[in-house]
Amino acid sequence: MSCSGCTLIQPIENQGIVRIKPVNTTLMNSLLEQGMGAEVIADCTVVPYRKKEEILNLLHFLRILPKKDRTYMKISITGLGEYAMYSPWIPVIQMEAKVENQSVIDIIRLEKFASHMQPIVDTNEQIMGFEFLLRPEQGDHSFQPYQLFEVARETGLHSFLDRAAQITAIKTSALWVPNGFKRFINFLPSTIYDPKYCLIETFETIDRLNLDPKDFVFEVVETENIEHIPQLLRIFDLYREKGISVALDDVGAGYSTVELMSDLKPDYVKIDRSLIDHCDQDPIKQREITRITEAAFQFKGQVLAEGIERYEDFQFCKNAGINLAQGYLFGKPSERPPLDMVI
Repeated sequence: MSCSGCTLIQPIENQGIVRIKPVNTTLMNSLLEQGMGAEVIADCTVVPYRKKEEILNLLHFLRILPKKDRTYMKISITGLGEYAMYSPWIPVIQMEAKVENQSVIDIIRLEKFASHMQPIVDTNEQIMGFEFLLRPEQGDHSFQPYQLFEVARETGLHSFLDRAAQITAIKTSALWVPNGFKRFINFLPSTIYDPKYCLIETFETIDRLNLDPKDFVFEVVETENIEHIPQLLRIFDLYREKGISVALDDVGAGYSTVELMSDLKPDYVKIDRSLIDHCDQDPIKQREITRITEAAFQFKGQVLAEGIERYEDFQFCKNAGINLAQGYLFGKPSERPPLDMVI
Protein backbone atom coordinates (compact mmCIF):
# COMPACT_ATOMS: atom_id res chain seq x y z
CA MET A 1 0.00 0.00 0.00
CA SER A 2 1.25 3.50 -0.82
CA CYS A 3 0.02 7.00 -1.60
CA SER A 4 1.51 9.81 -3.64
CA GLY A 5 1.74 12.07 -0.60
CA CYS A 6 4.11 9.73 1.22
CA THR A 7 6.35 8.50 -1.59
CA LEU A 8 9.67 9.92 -2.77
CA ILE A 9 9.36 13.28 -4.53
CA GLN A 10 11.09 13.30 -7.90
CA PRO A 11 12.35 16.63 -9.33
CA ILE A 12 10.94 17.93 -12.61
CA GLU A 13 13.44 17.07 -15.34
CA ASN A 14 14.66 19.56 -17.95
CA GLN A 15 13.23 17.37 -20.72
CA GLY A 16 10.32 15.00 -20.79
CA ILE A 17 6.72 14.35 -21.69
CA VAL A 18 3.56 15.84 -20.24
CA ARG A 19 0.31 13.90 -20.27
CA ILE A 20 -3.07 15.52 -19.62
CA LYS A 21 -6.47 13.87 -19.32
CA PRO A 22 -9.22 13.99 -20.31
CA VAL A 23 -8.57 15.20 -23.86
CA ASN A 24 -9.79 18.77 -24.41
CA THR A 25 -10.30 20.00 -27.97
CA THR A 26 -9.80 23.69 -27.11
CA LEU A 27 -6.49 22.91 -25.40
CA MET A 28 -5.32 20.74 -28.30
CA ASN A 29 -6.04 23.46 -30.84
CA SER A 30 -4.22 26.11 -28.77
CA LEU A 31 -1.16 23.91 -28.38
CA LEU A 32 -1.03 23.04 -32.09
CA GLU A 33 -1.34 26.73 -33.02
CA GLN A 34 1.72 27.40 -30.87
CA GLY A 35 3.65 24.57 -32.51
CA MET A 36 3.99 22.59 -29.28
CA GLY A 37 3.69 19.22 -30.96
CA ALA A 38 0.69 17.94 -29.03
CA GLU A 39 -0.98 14.69 -30.00
CA VAL A 40 -3.68 12.45 -28.65
CA ILE A 41 -2.59 9.01 -27.49
CA ALA A 42 -5.24 6.75 -25.97
CA ASP A 43 -7.26 9.03 -23.66
CA CYS A 44 -4.49 11.60 -23.08
CA THR A 45 -3.10 14.75 -24.64
CA VAL A 46 0.66 14.15 -24.90
CA VAL A 47 3.06 17.11 -25.15
CA PRO A 48 6.87 16.81 -25.24
CA TYR A 49 8.94 19.57 -23.60
CA ARG A 50 12.61 20.49 -23.95
CA LYS A 51 12.97 22.81 -20.97
CA LYS A 52 11.03 23.52 -17.79
CA GLU A 53 9.81 26.90 -19.07
CA GLU A 54 7.70 25.06 -21.63
CA ILE A 55 5.77 23.42 -18.79
CA LEU A 56 4.90 26.89 -17.52
CA ASN A 57 3.66 27.81 -21.01
CA LEU A 58 1.54 24.69 -21.07
CA LEU A 59 0.05 25.53 -17.68
CA HIS A 60 -0.73 29.00 -19.02
CA PHE A 61 -2.87 27.44 -21.73
CA LEU A 62 -4.61 25.31 -19.15
CA ARG A 63 -5.50 28.41 -17.12
CA ILE A 64 -7.45 29.97 -20.00
CA LEU A 65 -9.79 26.99 -20.12
CA PRO A 66 -13.18 27.34 -18.40
CA LYS A 67 -13.03 26.37 -14.73
CA LYS A 68 -15.50 23.54 -15.30
CA ASP A 69 -13.05 21.96 -17.75
CA ARG A 70 -10.02 22.39 -15.48
CA THR A 71 -11.67 21.09 -12.32
CA TYR A 72 -11.43 17.44 -13.35
CA MET A 73 -8.20 17.61 -15.33
CA LYS A 74 -5.17 15.67 -14.21
CA ILE A 75 -1.57 15.84 -15.36
CA SER A 76 1.48 13.58 -15.30
CA ILE A 77 5.09 14.55 -16.13
CA THR A 78 7.67 11.94 -17.14
CA GLY A 79 11.30 13.07 -17.29
CA LEU A 80 13.95 11.76 -19.68
CA GLY A 81 16.98 12.21 -17.43
CA GLU A 82 18.37 10.72 -14.22
CA TYR A 83 14.98 10.49 -12.51
CA ALA A 84 13.06 9.29 -15.58
CA MET A 85 9.98 7.39 -14.52
CA TYR A 86 6.25 7.47 -15.09
CA SER A 87 4.93 9.96 -12.54
CA PRO A 88 1.55 9.68 -10.81
CA TRP A 89 -1.49 11.56 -12.03
CA ILE A 90 -2.19 14.64 -9.94
CA PRO A 91 -4.73 17.48 -10.22
CA VAL A 92 -3.64 20.27 -12.58
CA ILE A 93 -3.97 22.81 -9.73
CA GLN A 94 -1.41 20.88 -7.67
CA MET A 95 1.00 20.76 -10.59
CA GLU A 96 0.69 24.52 -11.10
CA ALA A 97 1.65 25.08 -7.46
CA LYS A 98 4.50 22.59 -7.74
CA VAL A 99 6.06 24.26 -10.78
CA GLU A 100 5.60 27.78 -9.41
CA ASN A 101 7.18 26.85 -6.05
CA GLN A 102 10.02 24.66 -7.27
CA SER A 103 12.61 26.13 -4.86
CA VAL A 104 10.35 25.35 -1.90
CA ILE A 105 9.61 21.89 -3.30
CA ASP A 106 13.37 21.26 -3.43
CA ILE A 107 13.62 22.07 0.30
CA ILE A 108 10.94 19.45 0.95
CA ARG A 109 12.31 16.91 -1.57
CA LEU A 110 15.89 17.15 -0.31
CA GLU A 111 14.78 17.49 3.33
CA LYS A 112 16.80 20.67 3.83
CA PHE A 113 15.50 21.22 7.32
CA ALA A 114 16.40 20.40 10.90
CA SER A 115 14.70 19.99 14.26
CA HIS A 116 15.32 22.56 16.98
CA MET A 117 14.39 21.91 20.60
CA GLN A 118 12.52 24.14 23.01
CA PRO A 119 12.61 23.11 26.67
CA ILE A 120 9.51 22.20 28.66
CA VAL A 121 9.80 22.61 32.43
CA ASP A 122 7.94 21.50 35.53
CA THR A 123 6.78 23.71 38.43
CA ASN A 124 10.35 23.69 39.83
CA GLU A 125 11.65 25.02 36.48
CA GLN A 126 13.45 21.74 35.85
CA ILE A 127 13.54 20.56 32.22
CA MET A 128 11.35 17.48 31.74
CA GLY A 129 11.33 17.40 27.94
CA PHE A 130 11.49 19.32 24.66
CA GLU A 131 9.21 20.22 21.80
CA PHE A 132 10.83 19.61 18.41
CA LEU A 133 10.24 22.39 15.88
CA LEU A 134 10.99 22.47 12.15
CA ARG A 135 13.70 24.95 11.16
CA PRO A 136 16.04 25.53 8.13
CA GLU A 137 19.31 23.64 8.04
CA GLN A 138 22.25 25.73 9.21
CA GLY A 139 23.59 27.85 6.34
CA ASP A 140 20.68 26.96 4.06
CA HIS A 141 17.94 29.12 2.60
CA SER A 142 15.65 30.54 5.24
CA PHE A 143 11.96 29.65 5.35
CA GLN A 144 9.01 30.01 7.66
CA PRO A 145 7.69 26.57 8.69
CA TYR A 146 4.07 27.55 8.10
CA GLN A 147 4.94 28.63 4.53
CA LEU A 148 6.66 25.32 3.90
CA PHE A 149 3.59 23.41 5.05
CA GLU A 150 1.27 25.68 3.06
CA VAL A 151 3.15 24.96 -0.19
CA ALA A 152 3.24 21.27 0.71
CA ARG A 153 -0.54 21.29 1.16
CA GLU A 154 -1.11 23.11 -2.15
CA THR A 155 1.08 20.61 -4.01
CA GLY A 156 -0.24 17.48 -2.32
CA LEU A 157 3.04 16.87 -0.49
CA HIS A 158 1.99 17.63 3.08
CA SER A 159 1.98 13.92 4.01
CA PHE A 160 5.56 13.55 2.79
CA LEU A 161 6.69 16.70 4.63
CA ASP A 162 4.88 15.84 7.85
CA ARG A 163 6.40 12.34 7.90
CA ALA A 164 9.90 13.59 7.06
CA ALA A 165 9.72 16.27 9.77
CA GLN A 166 8.70 13.67 12.36
CA ILE A 167 11.52 11.29 11.41
CA THR A 168 14.02 14.19 11.57
CA ALA A 169 12.77 15.03 15.06
CA ILE A 170 13.09 11.43 16.25
CA LYS A 171 16.63 11.13 14.89
CA THR A 172 17.64 14.47 16.42
CA SER A 173 16.27 13.41 19.78
CA ALA A 174 18.33 10.23 19.62
CA LEU A 175 21.50 12.31 19.19
CA TRP A 176 20.97 14.89 21.90
CA VAL A 177 18.25 14.02 24.42
CA PRO A 178 18.94 11.55 27.24
CA ASN A 179 16.51 8.75 27.98
CA GLY A 180 13.73 9.67 30.37
CA PHE A 181 13.09 13.14 28.91
CA LYS A 182 9.88 13.68 26.95
CA ARG A 183 10.07 14.45 23.23
CA PHE A 184 7.01 16.37 21.94
CA ILE A 185 6.60 16.01 18.15
CA ASN A 186 3.88 17.60 16.02
CA PHE A 187 1.72 15.70 13.54
CA LEU A 188 -1.09 16.54 11.12
CA PRO A 189 -4.06 14.16 11.44
CA SER A 190 -5.07 14.73 7.80
CA THR A 191 -1.81 13.12 6.60
CA ILE A 192 -2.63 9.80 8.26
CA TYR A 193 -5.00 7.97 5.93
CA ASP A 194 -4.51 4.50 7.41
CA PRO A 195 -2.87 4.64 10.88
CA LYS A 196 -1.50 1.10 10.76
CA TYR A 197 0.26 1.84 7.48
CA CYS A 198 1.13 5.54 7.78
CA LEU A 199 2.73 5.23 11.23
CA ILE A 200 4.93 2.23 10.42
CA GLU A 201 8.03 4.33 9.69
CA THR A 202 7.57 6.32 12.91
CA PHE A 203 7.43 3.20 15.07
CA GLU A 204 10.26 1.48 13.17
CA THR A 205 12.54 4.51 13.57
CA ILE A 206 11.96 4.67 17.32
CA ASP A 207 12.66 0.93 17.58
CA ARG A 208 15.73 1.01 15.32
CA LEU A 209 17.32 3.78 17.39
CA ASN A 210 16.63 1.89 20.63
CA LEU A 211 14.51 4.69 22.01
CA ASP A 212 11.81 4.26 24.65
CA PRO A 213 8.32 4.89 23.20
CA LYS A 214 7.25 6.18 26.63
CA ASP A 215 9.53 9.18 26.09
CA PHE A 216 7.49 10.35 23.07
CA VAL A 217 4.42 12.60 22.93
CA PHE A 218 2.82 13.19 19.53
CA GLU A 219 0.72 16.34 19.43
CA VAL A 220 -2.05 17.48 17.11
CA VAL A 221 -1.08 20.90 15.79
CA GLU A 222 -3.37 23.93 15.74
CA THR A 223 -3.72 24.31 11.96
CA GLU A 224 -5.97 21.28 11.66
CA ASN A 225 -9.75 21.53 11.54
CA ILE A 226 -10.47 18.06 12.86
CA GLU A 227 -13.58 16.81 11.07
CA HIS A 228 -13.32 13.09 11.76
CA ILE A 229 -13.05 12.54 15.51
CA PRO A 230 -13.37 8.71 15.26
CA GLN A 231 -10.36 8.59 12.90
CA LEU A 232 -8.27 10.72 15.26
CA LEU A 233 -9.26 8.54 18.19
CA ARG A 234 -8.05 5.51 16.22
CA ILE A 235 -4.73 7.30 15.69
CA PHE A 236 -4.52 8.06 19.42
CA ASP A 237 -5.29 4.43 20.24
CA LEU A 238 -2.49 3.16 17.99
CA TYR A 239 0.05 5.56 19.50
CA ARG A 240 -0.98 4.47 22.98
CA GLU A 241 -0.80 0.77 22.05
CA LYS A 242 2.89 1.41 21.28
CA GLY A 243 3.40 3.15 24.63
CA ILE A 244 3.44 6.67 23.12
CA SER A 245 1.47 9.55 24.67
CA VAL A 246 -0.64 12.08 22.74
CA ALA A 247 -1.29 15.81 23.15
CA LEU A 248 -3.69 18.44 21.85
CA ASP A 249 -1.91 21.69 20.97
CA ASP A 250 -3.12 25.30 21.41
CA VAL A 251 -6.27 24.55 23.37
CA GLY A 252 -8.36 27.67 23.74
CA ALA A 253 -7.68 29.03 20.26
CA GLY A 254 -8.88 28.22 16.75
CA TYR A 255 -10.09 24.67 16.29
CA SER A 256 -8.72 23.39 19.60
CA THR A 257 -11.74 23.96 21.79
CA VAL A 258 -12.46 22.71 25.29
CA GLU A 259 -15.22 20.57 23.80
CA LEU A 260 -12.80 18.93 21.36
CA MET A 261 -10.32 18.37 24.17
CA SER A 262 -12.99 16.66 26.29
CA ASP A 263 -13.96 14.42 23.36
CA LEU A 264 -10.36 13.38 22.61
CA LYS A 265 -9.08 13.14 26.21
CA PRO A 266 -5.38 13.57 25.32
CA ASP A 267 -2.63 12.73 27.80
CA TYR A 268 -1.33 16.31 27.56
CA VAL A 269 -3.28 19.55 27.06
CA LYS A 270 -1.28 22.55 25.81
CA ILE A 271 -3.00 25.88 26.49
CA ASP A 272 -2.55 28.42 23.70
CA ARG A 273 -0.11 31.29 24.22
CA SER A 274 -2.82 33.87 23.47
CA LEU A 275 -4.50 32.94 26.76
CA ILE A 276 -1.24 32.79 28.70
CA ASP A 277 0.18 36.20 27.73
CA HIS A 278 -0.38 38.61 30.67
CA CYS A 279 -2.91 36.21 32.17
CA ASP A 280 -1.96 37.44 35.64
CA GLN A 281 -3.67 40.75 34.77
CA ASP A 282 -6.72 39.52 32.84
CA PRO A 283 -9.73 38.01 34.69
CA ILE A 284 -11.29 36.75 31.43
CA LYS A 285 -8.15 34.83 30.53
CA GLN A 286 -7.92 33.53 34.08
CA ARG A 287 -11.43 32.12 33.95
CA GLU A 288 -10.77 30.41 30.62
CA ILE A 289 -7.46 28.93 31.83
CA THR A 290 -9.21 27.63 34.94
CA ARG A 291 -12.01 26.15 32.80
CA ILE A 292 -9.56 24.31 30.55
CA THR A 293 -7.49 23.08 33.49
CA GLU A 294 -10.48 21.78 35.42
CA ALA A 295 -11.86 20.04 32.31
CA ALA A 296 -8.48 18.37 31.69
CA PHE A 297 -8.30 17.18 35.28
CA GLN A 298 -11.60 15.36 34.72
CA PHE A 299 -9.85 12.86 32.43
CA LYS A 300 -6.45 13.12 34.20
CA GLY A 301 -4.80 15.08 31.41
CA GLN A 302 -1.57 16.91 32.23
CA VAL A 303 -1.76 20.62 31.42
CA LEU A 304 1.05 22.64 29.83
CA ALA A 305 1.07 26.44 29.46
CA GLU A 306 2.64 27.60 26.17
CA GLY A 307 4.32 30.87 25.31
CA ILE A 308 5.39 31.92 28.80
CA GLU A 309 7.66 34.96 28.65
CA ARG A 310 6.92 36.56 32.03
CA TYR A 311 7.45 35.07 35.47
CA GLU A 312 4.11 36.52 36.63
CA ASP A 313 2.29 34.41 34.03
CA PHE A 314 4.19 31.33 35.15
CA GLN A 315 3.27 31.98 38.77
CA PHE A 316 -0.43 32.34 37.97
CA CYS A 317 -0.39 29.10 35.98
CA LYS A 318 1.29 27.24 38.83
CA ASN A 319 -1.32 28.55 41.27
CA ALA A 320 -4.04 27.39 38.87
CA GLY A 321 -2.70 23.83 39.08
CA ILE A 322 -0.80 23.76 35.78
CA ASN A 323 2.32 21.66 36.26
CA LEU A 324 4.18 22.13 32.94
CA ALA A 325 5.33 25.23 31.03
CA GLN A 326 7.07 26.23 27.82
CA GLY A 327 8.23 29.59 26.49
CA TYR A 328 11.09 32.04 26.05
CA LEU A 329 11.27 32.53 29.81
CA PHE A 330 12.83 29.05 29.98
CA GLY A 331 14.57 28.91 26.61
CA LYS A 332 14.20 29.53 22.89
CA PRO A 333 14.28 26.73 20.29
CA SER A 334 17.88 25.74 19.63
CA GLU A 335 19.89 23.07 17.80
CA ARG A 336 21.13 21.55 21.04
CA PRO A 337 19.86 21.09 24.59
CA PRO A 338 21.78 22.67 27.50
CA LEU A 339 25.36 21.39 27.65
CA ASP A 340 24.84 19.55 30.92
CA MET A 341 22.17 17.38 29.23
CA VAL A 342 24.11 16.35 26.12
CA ILE A 343 24.52 12.58 25.88
